[in-house]
Amino acid sequence: MMNEAMQKALNEQVNAEFYSSYFYLGMESYFQSLSLNGFASWMRSQVQEEMFHGMKIYDYIHERGGKAMLGAIDRPEQEWDSPLACFEQVLAHEKKVTDLINNLMDVAIGNRDHATKAFLDWFVSEQVEEEATVGTVVDKLRLIGDNSSALFLLDAELAKRVFTLPVN
Repeated sequence: MMNEAMQKALNEQVNAEFYSSYFYLGMESYFQSLSLNGFASWMRSQVQEEMFHGMKIYDYIHERGGKAMLGAIDRPEQEWDSPLACFEQVLAHEKKVTDLINNLMDVAIGNRDHATKAFLDWFVSEQVEEEATVGTVVDKLRLIGDNSSALFLLDAELAKRVFTLPVN
């Protein structure tokens, strides 16, 4: 069984992951309202991915003999000045999530909880991928500027993303 501090920190992360799912759902709605269906589809995949992350931690808490405790989820923002502004917020959010995961890792290491450290290694790698992927979209949106043709090409590219459950 994990110690109380680790359980509390993991429960906070479950809530953060569920908030992230809700956060991306608000962005999906924004892109739907602009008829940028590829951007919306990308966000829907992100919604599913964040829910998967939350459930992965939720299940882990129970596997270790703990109790998952759910907290309130704040209402996410749902309007932005542009697709670029929206994705810049995504990048800032993913950097915040990286900090949260790093803090969890610090708690696991500080408590000599090797099982949780091993479990969190997957999330550390996942965050590297998240920041890189979103950073690429931000870079492309900056290059696009006001070019609507290029925006529609990026929309078509983003539509190709499909969420698939990770193997582990």
